[in-house]
Amino acid sequence: MTSIKNVQPLSAEKLFDLLKTDFADYINQKLGSNLAIEYAHVFDEINVSFPEVIEGPALNITVTDVELTVTLMATESDYNAELLEEHLISFLEEKAG
Repeated sequence: MTSIKNVQPLSAEKLFDLLKTDFADYINQKLGSNLAIEYAHVFDEINVSFPEVIEGPALNITVTDVELTVTLMATESDYNAELLEEHLISFLEEKAG
């Protein structure tokens, strides 16, 4: 679990929209890939899934006025989920910090 200060601050709705429009390009450029990414948003929780490589939600973001908390959910994946988590954290630090 990693916490990032929500300096902007970003609401869960704004972050959800930002993820949908910008995150796929960001991570695919960093990885030199073309991963499909799915997002689910309920209240202050956002799940991020990479259905081509990880079954089920891979990452969860909890949004508060003070911080964004990223939790790795795909702990037993054959794919390097930690690398996806690192890139998500970098993206969030860039956008929220």
